[in-house]
Amino acid sequence: MSISENQGRLWAISEVSKRTPRVIGNGRKASEYFGCNTFNQKVMAEKLPKAIYRSLLATIRAGKKLDQSIAPAVAHAVKEWALEEGATHYSHWFQPNTGITAEKHDTFLTVGDEGQPLERFDASQLIQSEPDASSFPSGGLRATFEARGYTAWDPSTPIFIMDSPNGKTLCIPSVFISYFGQALDKKTPLLRSDEFLSANAMKVLKIFGNNAARVFSTLGPEQEYFLIDEAFYSLRPDLVATGRTLIGAKPPKGQELEDQYFGAIKHRILAFMQEVEHELFKLGVPVKTRHNEVAPSQYEMAPVFESVSVATDHNQLAMELFKVVAKRHELTFLIHEKPFAGINGSGKHNNWSMATDEGENLLEPGATPEKNLQFLVFLLATMKGVYKHQGLLRAAIAGSGNDHRLGANEAPPAIISVFLGEALTNILDNIEAGKVKGSTSEKQVISLGVSKLPEIAKDNTDRNRTSPFAFTGNKFEFRAVASSVSTATPMATLNAAVGEALSEMADRLTARLKKVKDFDKAVLEVLKEYVVETKDIRFEGNGYSDEWRDEAAKRGLLNLAKSPEALLQLKTKEAKALFTKSGVYKADELESRYHLEIERYIKDLEIEVAALKDIALTQVLPAAYAHQAALVAAVKDLTSIIGEGAVASAQFEEVKSVASLIADLKAALTALDHAVEKAETDNLDKKASAFAYAVSDAMLVVRDVCDKLETVVDDKLWPLPKYREMLFLV
Repeated sequence: MSISENQGRLWAISEVSKRTPRVIGNGRKASEYFGCNTFNQKVMAEKLPKAIYRSLLATIRAGKKLDQSIAPAVAHAVKEWALEEGATHYSHWFQPNTGITAEKHDTFLTVGDEGQPLERFDASQLIQSEPDASSFPSGGLRATFEARGYTAWDPSTPIFIMDSPNGKTLCIPSVFISYFGQALDKKTPLLRSDEFLSANAMKVLKIFGNNAARVFSTLGPEQEYFLIDEAFYSLRPDLVATGRTLIGAKPPKGQELEDQYFGAIKHRILAFMQEVEHELFKLGVPVKTRHNEVAPSQYEMAPVFESVSVATDHNQLAMELFKVVAKRHELTFLIHEKPFAGINGSGKHNNWSMATDEGENLLEPGATPEKNLQFLVFLLATMKGVYKHQGLLRAAIAGSGNDHRLGANEAPPAIISVFLGEALTNILDNIEAGKVKGSTSEKQVISLGVSKLPEIAKDNTDRNRTSPFAFTGNKFEFRAVASSVSTATPMATLNAAVGEALSEMADRLTARLKKVKDFDKAVLEVLKEYVVETKDIRFEGNGYSDEWRDEAAKRGLLNLAKSPEALLQLKTKEAKALFTKSGVYKADELESRYHLEIERYIKDLEIEVAALKDIALTQVLPAAYAHQAALVAAVKDLTSIIGEGAVASAQFEEVKSVASLIADLKAALTALDHAVEKAETDNLDKKASAFAYAVSDAMLVVRDVCDKLETVVDDKLWPLPKYREMLFLV
């Protein structure tokens, strides 16, 4: 059979073998063009009068309310800069509850009173725009006939210019709200959470005599992803429709040899990474790290820490550019949490901390953290927030994709726990026992035993890849966040939880200091209470073990394995109390978030069911029938020559085996239809639960039969690119 006679798979393999790395010829130092496409501090200083520049800088750095009187001058400067850079259009760039970004482009061009063409951009166009709010998911906050919504400029992130093949667009980072002021986006709750965290952290710092003017959360999201050739992607309807492979037999080699992680990066992939970095550097995104991840064709990018709002925007930009640049390299960027079964999935490890406006990291322990009471206060407040609101943090990372990832292949389990490491654990144990002086965590030295190599300073903590929330030296790594989502929701939830705990901590410290005049003694007494109260959330062992699941249950920790049960946490009294107190969500906004997420979960599964059935009926079964027909013809030819004796029996059995698998697949598809029909109800909670368990289980049965057929059907007849090709041919 020639390639042209095949349905495409062999053509794709042939095409991939011809690929060569794309060359962009960029040899400049990153520092020469970093941020060149942003209205950054340098540009602002050049374009704006000093007083206006200082006022705008105060809004950006200190979180002060924007002085509306400076808007005309800022708008004029932005327009002049954008036109100089070649921009022809502008857009408010925002993050609706779809999880991706949105934009509506308007041209600078307008027509004057006498019909003359003019470029115009005024203060009102900078500050506010009006996209249609009815067509975005709102969870019931807006009806279809209620269309008005507003985007408003968010000065916390620099305005930037996006390049495209035929022009440039000025993008204004914005929030998105309804006609009545309800948040319709991911960004508004995040900004609210940061203000709440700052206000309560300042209460604690004031007790310690710290003169910082503001506290903000910081974030460095490590982004994992897969890359496969676009020829393979185009022949996989499941990847196109759902972002993951719904069938696919295990390849002879996966990640068993552990030879992918940190291995030499293939030239074609490296060319993609270099171009992505070039584009991100132009937008002022401080990319720091690139490397191979554990699974074949899996990679990671990590940036330098930034404020949580800027980091969230930059991560969204990175995901957009990954897709665009991948296309230039004839690759496809896969961001789903589990695009391939049996190997590692992808996460977004959110490295989170708190810092003052003076640059002090509040989770930096120093060489002797047992002597650093301020650090211990912020550490234990964070643990208290995570412990008290573990259910909400699990809800914040819920999603159909993450359900496939959590609890396997180096992804943390669904049980939220905190890993501290040996040194900090000893300190907390000694505080509880009243023996603080006996502990020390002065940096130890690891001797490598090789005279030519330098000594390496040992960190205060080891790493625990099975921990959802691990302390990693001077920050916490929220490892359970899904790869495809915005960082805004999990970070807004964490900020709210920790902000509440800091408020309580400030109250307790204030009350204790009124009774105990010795400052250190009073603080240590409160710390001891927090050590005891948060002990159950601490876990240093293997999060995958059955023993931990049993132990977690004894401790009263939640094990919300599937998203529908996790999302129910948004409907609890505790959720309403936290989010209304913090201002992160109003009551109706919180209710809408539940409906948004549960509806999205159901829709994701409905799309997967439809895609799986389509593949099974239109590709797997025809290939199986063709293979069966070839076998039958071969057996007929054989028996016509030698009869139906023992020699032909093996061939007869092979035909029966294939026929049996075809029958099994048809039966599995019927069972899947029945499971979907049974799941249909107007009750979203019940429907989501049915899809999470009964429907998902029925899908696995269909997959199992399809995967068995893949291993027996003639390779030239199988139409779908296989794992061995998608994961290793690039």
